[in-house]
Amino acid sequence: MSIRDRFTVLYIVVFLALGVCAVIAARSRKPIGKSLALFLSALMPPLFGHILIIGSYTPTVAKVGYYFYFIGMDLVILSLLRFTLEYCSIVWTDRRGRNAVNAVFVLDILQYAFNPFFSQAFDIEPIFVEGHPYYRLVPFFGQTMHRLLDYVCLAAVIIIFIFRSLRTTRVYSEKYWVILASLLVSTVWQTSYIFSRMPVDRSMLAMALTGLLIFYFSLYYRPMKLLDRLLANIASEMPDAMFFFDVNDKCIWANAPGIELTGIDGTSFDDAPVKLAEMFGSSYRRTDAWNSRRILGENDERKYYILDNHFVTDDCNRPAGSFLSVRDVTDEQLSLQREIYSATHDKLTGLYTREYLYKRIAEAIHTNADTEYNVIFVDVKNFKIVNDIFSSKFGDYALQCIAEWISRDLSKKCMYGRLAGDTFGMLVPVEEFDHEQIEEDLTKFVVSDGSVEYHILIHLGVYRIPDRDLEVSVMFDRAHLALSTIKDEYKTHIAYYDDKIRDKVLWDQHITSQLSEAISTMQLRPYLQPIVDSGGGIVGAEALARWVHPTDGFLSPGLFIPVFEKNGMIVEVDKHMWRCSCEILSRWEKTRPELFISVNISPKDFYFMDVVEEISSLTTQYGVAPSRLRIEITETVMMNDSDDRVEILNRFRERGFIVEMDDFGSGYSSLNLLKDMPVDVLKIDMKFLGRSENGTKAQTILRNILNLSSDLGIASLTEGVETPEQYKMLAEMHCKLFQGYYFSKPVPVEDFEKIYLK
Repeated sequence: MSIRDRFTVLYIVVFLALGVCAVIAARSRKPIGKSLALFLSALMPPLFGHILIIGSYTPTVAKVGYYFYFIGMDLVILSLLRFTLEYCSIVWTDRRGRNAVNAVFVLDILQYAFNPFFSQAFDIEPIFVEGHPYYRLVPFFGQTMHRLLDYVCLAAVIIIFIFRSLRTTRVYSEKYWVILASLLVSTVWQTSYIFSRMPVDRSMLAMALTGLLIFYFSLYYRPMKLLDRLLANIASEMPDAMFFFDVNDKCIWANAPGIELTGIDGTSFDDAPVKLAEMFGSSYRRTDAWNSRRILGENDERKYYILDNHFVTDDCNRPAGSFLSVRDVTDEQLSLQREIYSATHDKLTGLYTREYLYKRIAEAIHTNADTEYNVIFVDVKNFKIVNDIFSSKFGDYALQCIAEWISRDLSKKCMYGRLAGDTFGMLVPVEEFDHEQIEEDLTKFVVSDGSVEYHILIHLGVYRIPDRDLEVSVMFDRAHLALSTIKDEYKTHIAYYDDKIRDKVLWDQHITSQLSEAISTMQLRPYLQPIVDSGGGIVGAEALARWVHPTDGFLSPGLFIPVFEKNGMIVEVDKHMWRCSCEILSRWEKTRPELFISVNISPKDFYFMDVVEEISSLTTQYGVAPSRLRIEITETVMMNDSDDRVEILNRFRERGFIVEMDDFGSGYSSLNLLKDMPVDVLKIDMKFLGRSENGTKAQTILRNILNLSSDLGIASLTEGVETPEQYKMLAEMHCKLFQGYYFSKPVPVEDFEKIYLK
């Protein structure tokens, strides 16, 4: 028979016993009979609820049992309060007080009626006992209020019994002390269950036995020895180890868990104090009431206990003995430790989580003021490729290998954690940071699981902490910024944050915050670089962004264009250049209608807007023919989403725009792209030939590119022409258009107009 079956049978037996006793009490001629019968009858609904809870294998039946239990307990406490007042011969004349108490219990019962709709009182959760589900209580706020109400009333009952026991003679005090003791035992039992949350609630058994005990002593008064035996049986069922001592500290009794804990033979309790002293130290027998937590064993063998000691005095307040309860809370502590570990450690790698790492670093740098520290940002480059090619399982294994390398051979002064998916963070004393050794490790960092082997590229950004009051997150941001200085990814793996990086960040913030004003006040303006034909005549220009800052002076594009490319604000710059170019062409409509202007489109423009509609609306607004505003794209624009880009370029050409491909030859797929790309002009940069432009090979390459563009029906424009020799050579190769410093550098619009007039 399972434990649930045994307790179900036991509860049924007790339930029937209470019913019989209630009938007997109701028929009794004693004045206390009716109150006693009401109390015993009130015990039956919660007991019935326990039968449903323990015996059920479905949540619905279990939940119904809990409603019987909790509502029944309100009836039990009310009837117990009435019985106590009558049993102790106390007349409660305050009708308002009685009505208030009754109203509070009615409200408590009503809140359970609303629990199915609002779940404010409790819920249930399944746990498995002997292979079958047992539905354990999950208390909420309403349940806490219910318990508080019951405990307050129960405390009032106990106080009444204590008061009556102390005020009556010893001859009659026993009938109060016995009931008081049974109430205390059942209260301790119930409280013990609430905190231990053992499967299969046995606590109601104590209350039911208390009811039977009250019935017995109310109607059939018996000597103390019989009561002692009953209370001992109740204490025997408690899950905590219990030890009872006389006034001379001699152990006179221990329950089964106590015997098992100390290992005594069970026939004599004399050895219990010695065993307890060996386990918990001699201080466990202090001469006062106390509560303590103790830890026994080491590492995985650790056991956690709560010791609770209580002293008992006689009528003259003299020590009469004591009892000690020892509760094993190992499972609770281990569960708590697991929860704490899960909250502070990354599940995959076992390293600290980001939040916990930040907390520990802040504590360390302020505690160890004499130690100089480096904050290190660890970045795994192109980790998405690892997952895509080798599977996420191998990717997880790679992260675990990286975590193992990070934590290997570091002292206790170091700390490390996982910041995000493929980034880690470290705190390492400066004296322990071995640059050469780490570079060597990272140069040959290979992850292998036996079937797959792959070289993982890892970069470290290092920030030496000068200001310990700085936010830890800011420290890691600066360490991360240091990575931007790494140029050769495969040769250099470590970068250090310095003032240059800080100044660059401040500069980027400085110009970013002023972009809007620069556009509105025309600090940011187009400069035009002439484009000439083979006869040397100017036929158009390329619009290039230049910034004339009121305090910083003339800013070359290298100081702000890369910043805006990175943060996405290049879109605003390009739109401004397009608008300015349309304004210039509109102004030239009558005086220089033959000139065109080429404008650049950044790769990021395609992600933030419909560039065809945006530029078309500007030409319509300013009355400019689309053929005079040439669209210039770079080869890199076509590297991603090439089909979509081809569609966009076709739309431009359908609306009359001329499309130019800039920087031809700077990438690796130019010829492959050229066969499918709808462009009208090919811009060839002289720089891609390096210093060998006068050599035979350079001329051969250049001549063939020009011939290829001619055969494809694409006009050619060579930019970067700096010498008359280059111009002459390109003209002989039948290049059509030219651009470069040999003709003019980019100049303000008014200077360009003067050059054109010449």
